[in-house]
Amino acid sequence: MNYPDNIETKLGFNQIRELLKQECLSTLGQHYVDKIRYSTDASLVSRLLNQTWEFTRILTEQVLFPSSNYIDVTPYLQNIRIQGVFLEPSAFFDIKLSLRTIIRCLEFFDENEAYPYLKEQAKSVNADEKIYKAIDEIIDDRGQVRDNASPELLEIRRSLISEQSRIRRELDRLLKLAKREGYTESDVEITIRNGRMVIPVQAEHKRRLKGFIQDESASGQTVFIEPAEVLEGNNIIRELEYKERREIIRILTVLTDRIRPFVPDLQKAYAFLGIIDFIRAKAKFGIAINAQLPKISDKPVIRWKSARHPLLFLNLKKSEKNIVPLDIELTEENRILVISGPNAGGKSVCLKSTGLLQYMFQCGLLVSADEFSEFGMFQDIFLDIGDEQSIENDLSTYSSHLTNMKAFLNFSGKKSLVLIDEFGTGTEPQLGAAISEAVLERLNEKKVWGVITTHYSNLKTMAEKTPGIINGAMRFDLDLLEPLYQLEIGRPGSSFAFEIAAKIGLDKATIERSRSKLGRSQVNFERLANELQKEKDLLIKQNQEARGDKQQLDKTLAEYSKLKEELEQNRRRLLNEAKQQAKQLVAEANQKIENTIRAIRSSDADKEITKTLRKELDLYKDIELQPEKVIEKDEPKEETLLLEGEINVGDSIRLKGTDTVGEVLGISGKTAEIVIGDLKSKVKLDRLEKVSRRTVKKQFDEVSRRSTAMLMNEKMMSFSSNLDLRGKRGEEAIKELEEFMDSAIMLGIPEIRIIHGKGDGILRNLVREHLKKYKQIRSVTDEHADRGGPGVSIVGMK
Repeated sequence: MNYPDNIETKLGFNQIRELLKQECLSTLGQHYVDKIRYSTDASLVSRLLNQTWEFTRILTEQVLFPSSNYIDVTPYLQNIRIQGVFLEPSAFFDIKLSLRTIIRCLEFFDENEAYPYLKEQAKSVNADEKIYKAIDEIIDDRGQVRDNASPELLEIRRSLISEQSRIRRELDRLLKLAKREGYTESDVEITIRNGRMVIPVQAEHKRRLKGFIQDESASGQTVFIEPAEVLEGNNIIRELEYKERREIIRILTVLTDRIRPFVPDLQKAYAFLGIIDFIRAKAKFGIAINAQLPKISDKPVIRWKSARHPLLFLNLKKSEKNIVPLDIELTEENRILVISGPNAGGKSVCLKSTGLLQYMFQCGLLVSADEFSEFGMFQDIFLDIGDEQSIENDLSTYSSHLTNMKAFLNFSGKKSLVLIDEFGTGTEPQLGAAISEAVLERLNEKKVWGVITTHYSNLKTMAEKTPGIINGAMRFDLDLLEPLYQLEIGRPGSSFAFEIAAKIGLDKATIERSRSKLGRSQVNFERLANELQKEKDLLIKQNQEARGDKQQLDKTLAEYSKLKEELEQNRRRLLNEAKQQAKQLVAEANQKIENTIRAIRSSDADKEITKTLRKELDLYKDIELQPEKVIEKDEPKEETLLLEGEINVGDSIRLKGTDTVGEVLGISGKTAEIVIGDLKSKVKLDRLEKVSRRTVKKQFDEVSRRSTAMLMNEKMMSFSSNLDLRGKRGEEAIKELEEFMDSAIMLGIPEIRIIHGKGDGILRNLVREHLKKYKQIRSVTDEHADRGGPGVSIVGMK
């Protein structure tokens, strides 16, 4: 059972029905809207929801589906059952149009496999096309009986047209004569009165035209005369019209008799058409409220994400406002949710949303919640909301509430959903709170499910300590003192009575006197609730900052990985190029050696020639093995300072014909041992030339400069402008700070962030005191409040 009897009105479901009726194309669908009932059959609810969801896809995917001529012809079908009764052409025309729609619907589901639930609905429908063809042979597309419906009718209509044409010609002649004689106005035409063609004549000239007066105008100024010349013709036309009508009745009677055996099938077909219209209306409404198909459970459960009150959503949508969605979760461990918070903070909307969405769900309607929401099945819903005082029944507001509580305790069970708004109000607060707590205990013992709104602190405390019950709070902006309409499950809410009183201008003395009268425990409870709200807001803010930092870190890591991959690709490319060059050098060297050997052999190993060839070979080897020196076009090459005299140990030398410089380590005969960088080698003295030490130093400085530049680039790529010192001890933090500042100054970073946290301010003061030692710093400021405030120092560099 659902309680009370007018639960649909209290929840607003009656408005949902009216909106569904507006979406229907005919009374066929509206009939099924009236038949919507709350169901506890999970399989039925699932089938209804899936049917609607499939039609939603048809509408949103713009699939071509019949959307016209949803005509209710069920009264005609009832008449057809009676022997001897025939339908008028207009009735057959409605049947023809609507039957065509039914056939097209069936063809659609027969051709499309993507809508199994709707296709299942069409399986039992039999709309024989023979019926449609039989009607189409008799009734044309204007709703008239066709001329060729029978040979007799065709002949009658031909005769009728012929006689009407003859009479019209005669009347045209007489009308021209009357106009010429001035018996009638010049702009009048032939008309029909009492089914006979007549001529309008001015009343004063009615005796001048022979014939019969069939009618006169309301003013009596004009009479309508049937001339004697066409009297017989009009009689013939009337006889033909009677004959035509008798033939049409005969044809329609035969057609009705022909269709009568198919009435049961037609009734099923039109029931199907009504169901399709009904499902289409549900789909249209679902699209309007952004409804989804949720997860379905056959057990009681409420696990809703982004739930929205559908009627409130539509109203706000009209004024181009957004609704604040609700996340609600009730499970076996926490079955009853006690919601508290300020007035006009959204408690009642949350409760009504719970009741209406659950009722809609179990009526087979798509719900305005996230598709990942889970809806369960409840045996019944018990609702206590609003003022039910009754003069007739001598019930006060509180008495009506107690009557409802009595019904809840007597009839609710483990699968009941109990919804109580402003629990315990209407009587003395202390007594109301005590009774409410006792009723809540009993409901919890019965293991009911429910949502309850209240301002009573004892119920909040009970929810905190009692298994099966959980607190919920409607969030409130303590800075603006405005409700946020967001439900937060797991903590009690405050009424913020003193804060709101201060906002509207109640004097401070009165507010303080109110606090003193309230009692310390209650004031402490309100204070703790407010502090918890502030801490929660701060935590949410910090989490948002952390998510932002993580996103930035992920972005930086992605950029670093990409750069690293590019460097690795370049390294592999350069290495491959070097290998190719080495192979080419080796091949050229081998070719040079082979050419030298051939030359020696061809000269019969002549001593002088051999010596010359060896010298050329040595010179080629030395030249080829030297790295190619790249000289910038814009920088002129400086000349090397050569020195005269013998080469001795310790002198700076250069290999002739190259830029390679080194130092002599020792001399043995005509051979010198030299060092070039980290490499030692023995070279003939005549291949060396003496250079100044400044030349050697300049080349080593160039090599060192290039190495330093490579290190600087690598350091720049790996440097982060954020330094996190949170949790560090003083000495450890200062050491990391110094290393960080040295790198930032060396790399020329314009701005850095030092995260030290707020806390007691010790680490912050230590960091800022140390930063005063750096002349390179331009400014030290706090970060923006949304990104850490005084917990982060922004250091601007000169």
